[in-house]
Amino acid sequence: MSELLRAALAEGRESLNAIQRATGIKRQSLATFLRGESTLRLDAADKLAAHFGIECRRVRRREG
Repeated sequence: MSELLRAALAEGRESLNAIQRATGIKRQSLATFLRGESTLRLDAADKLAAHFGIECRRVRRREG
């Protein structure tokens, strides 16, 4: 999930300031996450995923 969120941020379609305004996540937190220097709290990851339209689905594993 982190890699998907980093990729969405790295695309650069929106500035970090614009994402901060839209999600409420501080620009500095977004920047350090993007550089791989920190992780995101789950609530922040949820907000970013919603902002970028990223969904997380449970996949049932086949037992072998």
